[in-house]
Amino acid sequence: MSDSIELVGLRAIGHHGVFAHERQNGQPFLIDVLVRLPLGDAAGSDDLARTVHYGELAEQAVAAVERDPVDLIETVAERVAAVALSFPAVESVRVTVHKPEAPIAVPFDDVRVVIERSRS
Repeated sequence: MSDSIELVGLRAIGHHGVFAHERQNGQPFLIDVLVRLPLGDAAGSDDLARTVHYGELAEQAVAAVERDPVDLIETVAERVAAVALSFPAVESVRVTVHKPEAPIAVPFDDVRVVIERSRS
């Protein structure tokens, strides 16, 4: 499947992490979501019902990140993947969760978790 819709750099504030200060203070997370689905029917018919409303996907992905705290961003990524797969047209999803302010003692640009999930 080569057709896809990609959301890049969705911004959310989450309270995830293993340290108390991460849960108390919160921090920014960036989310990239790539959903794979056939787009030919949607394009040919110009019908939103045959694709994914990316505005709704974006809002639901951010809500998944901003809800109840968990220790691992791996868990956050799974939540976002489940949201994407809840859209009937989506066949598979790739989710990247960035934690740019992770508590790491050395200089760094980003921490990312990347997962891919599909219906099959």
